[in-house]
Amino acid sequence: MTEEHFLSVSKTFRYLTIGNSDDREIDELIFVFHGYGQLVEFFSKKFETLNLDNKLFVFPEGMHRFYLNGTDGRVGASWMTKELREKDIQENNAALNDLFVYFSKKHTWKKFSVLGFSQGGATASRWISNQKIVCHKYISWASVFPPDIENSSFEMEMDQKIFVLGDNDPYFTSENRIKITNFYRNFNFELHSFDGAHTIDTAVLKTLFI
Repeated sequence: MTEEHFLSVSKTFRYLTIGNSDDREIDELIFVFHGYGQLVEFFSKKFETLNLDNKLFVFPEGMHRFYLNGTDGRVGASWMTKELREKDIQENNAALNDLFVYFSKKHTWKKFSVLGFSQGGATASRWISNQKIVCHKYISWASVFPPDIENSSFEMEMDQKIFVLGDNDPYFTSENRIKITNFYRNFNFELHSFDGAHTIDTAVLKTLFI
């Protein structure tokens, strides 16, 4: 008889930082979640141009890595797939909790912000919602709000809630673009757009982290 079993093991959680990680007191801690098939080493590059005065950006990397084309060459990472989805969500939340606690012991901050790009936006919103993370600024960038979490979670008090989408993003048709923007508008998100596709636009990014 075939039976499915699970064994919990330790796993390394990679992350990258931009900013002065040596300062005990910082103005803003920002967790940034990459999209499907990206690595933090490359995803973080556009954030290096920002004003980093007393800000610390943290880029956690999804623990599922794979070759983007065939069995060799460039590697990407993802947060989850449809296989063992619930367990991946639980493990993502647990790893992010540990990372958050680690920085809580090293730093104090005035503001905690989160930016989630594409698939990373779903992971970020699940984490904030399920773990009741106090988030002052939340940015959903080209990301669909996960249907499995309570929308009321994002009615919580935040200084800013922002949705960003490129005008030529191929993952959003004209029909679902209207639907998703109306959804975010109903939850009092600021809406930002730019002339571009499924990417981080540095001009918009700079306006969000002046």
